[in-house]
Amino acid sequence: MILVREVPEAALRRLLAAGVHPVMARLLAARGVGDANALSRDLAGLAAPDSMKGLAHAAGLLADAIERGERICVVADYDCDGATACAVAIRGLRALGAAPGQVDFIVPNRFEHGYGLTPPVVALAARHPRLGRPDWLLTVDAGIASQDGVAAAHAAGMRVIVTDHHLPGATLPPAEAIVDPNQPGCAFPSKHLAGVGVMFYLLLALRAQRRRHDPSCAAARAPLQRLLDLVALGTVADLVRLDANNRLLVAAGLQRIRAGAACAGVRALLRVAGRDERRAGTSDLGFAVGPRVNAAGRLADISIGIECLLADDEARAAELAAALDAMNRERRGIEATMREQAIEVLDALPDPGVDRMSVVLHREGWHEGLIGLVASRVKERVNRPVFALATSSSEPALLRGSGRSIAGVHLRDVLDRVDKLAPGLLLRFGGHAMAAGLTLHAVRLDEFAALLERAVGEFADPSCFSASLATDGPLAAAEIDLPLVDAIEAEVWGQGFAPPLFCGEFAVTRQSIVAGRHLRAQLRAGAARPLDAIAFGRVDPLPAAARIAYRLIRDEYQGLASVRLVVEAVEPLPVVTRPV
Repeated sequence: MILVREVPEAALRRLLAAGVHPVMARLLAARGVGDANALSRDLAGLAAPDSMKGLAHAAGLLADAIERGERICVVADYDCDGATACAVAIRGLRALGAAPGQVDFIVPNRFEHGYGLTPPVVALAARHPRLGRPDWLLTVDAGIASQDGVAAAHAAGMRVIVTDHHLPGATLPPAEAIVDPNQPGCAFPSKHLAGVGVMFYLLLALRAQRRRHDPSCAAARAPLQRLLDLVALGTVADLVRLDANNRLLVAAGLQRIRAGAACAGVRALLRVAGRDERRAGTSDLGFAVGPRVNAAGRLADISIGIECLLADDEARAAELAAALDAMNRERRGIEATMREQAIEVLDALPDPGVDRMSVVLHREGWHEGLIGLVASRVKERVNRPVFALATSSSEPALLRGSGRSIAGVHLRDVLDRVDKLAPGLLLRFGGHAMAAGLTLHAVRLDEFAALLERAVGEFADPSCFSASLATDGPLAAAEIDLPLVDAIEAEVWGQGFAPPLFCGEFAVTRQSIVAGRHLRAQLRAGAARPLDAIAFGRVDPLPAAARIAYRLIRDEYQGLASVRLVVEAVEPLPVVTRPV
């Protein structure tokens, strides 16, 4: 069902009075923007670091470690957020005074070492090929649940600083410092920072310490704003909620990218994806750059992605970006096969709309690194929380699962409930509202599916399962122009701040298939001028009259730019015939 978002009238009037484009004012008001002050891109508006628990202490430990020449090993996670957080940490610590060779990184292999700072990862770090045994382990985008790993690090003579953004368990690890806005007692107002955002804040605090200690030193003037392209990439790719603070960070990063000031790796990844950095937006980061970085972590390990983001030489960055692009093409092929198999498994199950509120899928031979993508695709199809599980390549008696959720079902809380209903069923689990991971014994798969269904039923309002699509209502034909597309592209959209989606009633006056798999159409609303539209991946004809949900894109051909409607959903309308 195609619905229209409510627009708070008071907020709309304030935005219009401030001179905001009328359509943009409507879009922003519907997303909770109360006045034009919230549209400022001044980084002075970022939430102050002072209220983030553990931040000042962690910064002090790092400052002392740098001064003493102690070796710091960044322990990264194996997704784009982890890769960007690692690159930000390495670049930032070097800019803040770490000597060459003092800071390096390792990244777990998801198939061998498990998630987070596990004892096997600690063992790997202890024999680092360039650092030897580090003095410090600095986790990024992981570690909040790594009690065993921190204990193993201490036993090996290493100290640990944890930076993470995931929800903690009942017990925090005994690290020397923990920085996580979601840990108990943290008053930091933006709880949706990605791992890369947490690391960026730690660098801000470290720079402030260096300024207090020696205002004239180079570290006190370190231009940390140069890292914002990486902060934007990791934030968008991790699908965290784009609250006001995250939108400021992402907007600043996009500004640098559009100005040609991004790091060589980000520029190379945009080029290999065929995207124009001068017009880069959140969709380019989320659907072009992020998947290429992630491909390395899904198929092997993400070191090559981190190396690309750390590269300063243009030729080297281009070489690494090409390798990531090839991995991404391989990933797409494997994923397509798994997706088809998942639909077969799904079709063999009872109708989820009748019998259940969650879906659990498993098939022998599925690739561990791609189950999250499969869960995401199936979730879009059934509008239910979905877990896809694969047999562990390192421990065949175990299944590793990745889940994706819908609005209204907090997936990590659901897993916590499953864990309380059956202690020991989940060997490991973690995540956040929209995505989570777990490990369990293969023989207990059916038990997990039953308890997941029970837990979702306890947490979810039945209304969240309704198949509805929220839109921003109709546009007059005169409003559909390139300046509106430019205004939309200049804004930051993403998780929790949905990209604009309009709807209207149209007569379909012409349609044809292009490239064998897309439907091109001409739409007309009343007596207004006809509008060009395309429905990607659709070959079934549109009804003669329909209510259509659509987004706007810039279409350029032979140097000429125009607006095209991209069809996202269709509801047939009755065709009115006139009596003869």
